[in-house]
Amino acid sequence: MCPSYNGPLSAATLQIARDELRETDSSREQALQQIKDWVRMNPRIISCRQDDSFFLRFLRFKKFSIPMAQEALERYLLLRQTISQAFHNLDCHLPRMEYLINNGYMFASPGRDKQGRRWLIARPGVFDPYKFINEDMCRIHGIIYETLMEDEENQVRGFVHFADGAGVSFPYLTLFTPKEAVRIVKNGERTLPMRHKEVHVINVPQSLKYVLDWGMTLISDKIKERVKIYTSIEEALKQVDSSMLPKEYGGTMPMAEMIELFKQELEAKRQTLIDNDKMEVCLDLFPENAKAGAVSALKAGCNQGQSNFHCGSFRKLEVD
Repeated sequence: MCPSYNGPLSAATLQIARDELRETDSSREQALQQIKDWVRMNPRIISCRQDDSFFLRFLRFKKFSIPMAQEALERYLLLRQTISQAFHNLDCHLPRMEYLINNGYMFASPGRDKQGRRWLIARPGVFDPYKFINEDMCRIHGIIYETLMEDEENQVRGFVHFADGAGVSFPYLTLFTPKEAVRIVKNGERTLPMRHKEVHVINVPQSLKYVLDWGMTLISDKIKERVKIYTSIEEALKQVDSSMLPKEYGGTMPMAEMIELFKQELEAKRQTLIDNDKMEVCLDLFPENAKAGAVSALKAGCNQGQSNFHCGSFRKLEVD
């Protein structure tokens, strides 16, 4: 059996995990044991992290539905290899990554809001489509998301996104094909184990509004309801917690100071992210559409095409 979990979650966060994610001591122990056994016996998985925190990010993401957590984990491991530009070599010391980080393309505000959530500040206008390529955009997001997912409080409490579209122009549309965009959005929502609680957007260029409208059709109704678009920062400040924003957006701490603090977080997890490249799956055992990240390969439960490997069952029902 799995040893007793001695994780870092506070009592308040454990209560949220119980209320929102169906996580209890019993469900956690059973689920961890089942998913570890499944990984060990799965012929498609060659090498995978074995720490509880890594497995729990998928179990919490799927509210302890073991088959759905298995699908998300296996697909995550697969896409790490087949879409390596988004998941491999996630090194914040790479010069192109350092430039984007130092200039505040995306960073997490220090501390947490009243609901214990981390806020991600995104400024896509920093990304020069003539200087950088789509691989750079995938990699910087991978570095930031993977760093934050290492924190179990974030796995439960989730994230608030605040994006400033100022400076985004038509050339951005050439970075990804429509098919690539669809796959990024669908996999981002259904495979990347992050809880997106709120999304706030300002300064959407009028010329690109139709692109945003199209993007909204790709996300689930649940996420769509959490997206708020404002005509100005003044309008946004009537709705959002300004204490989580940089001084330049109505908060108190200068953006440069926030960025420097976040760089310390990135540095602390840098080696962990690099070591994640050791995880590996057997590509020959996956269908081509799954390797390509096709949306059609996403299923509600177990992956299709596993003729000789049984996907794990749901956890036992609680009796208490």
